[in-house]
Amino acid sequence: MIMNNLYKKIITGLAVVGPGLFLIGYNIGTGSVTTMAKTGAEHGMGLLWVLALSAIFTYMLMVAYGKMTLVTGRTALYNIKTAFSKGGWLLALYIMLALIVGELLAIIGIMGIVADLIREGIRMITDLSVHPFWIMLIIVSLMYILMWNGRYRSFEKALIFFVILMGLSFLVVFVLVKPSFITLAQGLIPRIPDKNFGLIAAIAGTTCSAAVFIMRSTVVAEKGWTVKDLKTEKRDSLVSASMMFFLSAVIMAVAAGTLHVMGLKLDNTTEMIALFEPVGGKTAAFILILGIAGAGLSSVFPIALITPWLIADFTGKPRNLQSAQSRLLILIALLISFGSVFLEQRPPALMVFSQAFQACILPAVAIPIFILLNRKGMMGAHIASTKENIWIAAVIVFSFFTTYYAIVELF
Repeated sequence: MIMNNLYKKIITGLAVVGPGLFLIGYNIGTGSVTTMAKTGAEHGMGLLWVLALSAIFTYMLMVAYGKMTLVTGRTALYNIKTAFSKGGWLLALYIMLALIVGELLAIIGIMGIVADLIREGIRMITDLSVHPFWIMLIIVSLMYILMWNGRYRSFEKALIFFVILMGLSFLVVFVLVKPSFITLAQGLIPRIPDKNFGLIAAIAGTTCSAAVFIMRSTVVAEKGWTVKDLKTEKRDSLVSASMMFFLSAVIMAVAAGTLHVMGLKLDNTTEMIALFEPVGGKTAAFILILGIAGAGLSSVFPIALITPWLIADFTGKPRNLQSAQSRLLILIALLISFGSVFLEQRPPALMVFSQAFQACILPAVAIPIFILLNRKGMMGAHIASTKENIWIAAVIVFSFFTTYYAIVELF
């Protein structure tokens, strides 16, 4: 009875910051896990400064996009399309298409990683080897059934479960593997690697992600908040950005305190499990599988929803996930997730590429919000303050910095 009441209180408390949890589930996926683990293994904690800056700037842009939505009553892409008389529709269209392409690339990598991990977990328990295709088929079928008649609140509850599973799993693994705190402390000195610039772009792309801010506008609207909820929206953004930083830092620290000390590099996710098993035992390896799989599945929900939501955002039409068009678009996204079965490129490589690709979109999202928040006719009494302008200007500079490294890596 006590545990049941405690569970209800936790769920009620988390529901208050629903949009933030939705974005934590979206943001901390297998791409983030792979990127942070690979960074920790290869560079220790030396790139934690990139993660910290990304988290701070993520908070600022989440607040900015949430504020614009609450004040205007309209979502991000529609505001961008209509507020800029010259080329606004083209900029909004570019953002929409770039985000859809980036997320469809990501879902291929995510489902490939999740299937590989579940196969490894089954092998650890039963010694059976199941082909990833059948694992994907079961996951996709269950998700599509849930999404067929699902509403935002249903997805929010599912994401709360996966976020809790993911967070607890990573914390337990951190305790079990007992990383070297001396090594972690030594690695906190900021530095830029001589090569592999893609990791810097990937850290920024997976944390300070353009898709997060555009989706932020939509999930705030779905929550039904109004201009009276500006303080709630700001608090929700703080919780979300803080948890993104904390969970990502824990993953990086686990790899930095173990794999980095042992001089081991990370090339694929199943290899990550094999490397951790001697350090923390089968228990740690299995819990890590649960955590990463939870992270992946929590990201699949928002990615499958992103195309119908972005189209509704761009056109200014009501969001209806039960329409024939939305159901078809969700099905297409889930079918694309089978791509890793047929591609030669390994899922972790696809994830790092997709996260670096996301970093290239950030300037196109950061610059418009700076302009729109300073429009008196749009924002009225809620026009951006000097402090807000300084922070968003810093985000714009950071976005060009990470875009440069993303382009260096991609081309």
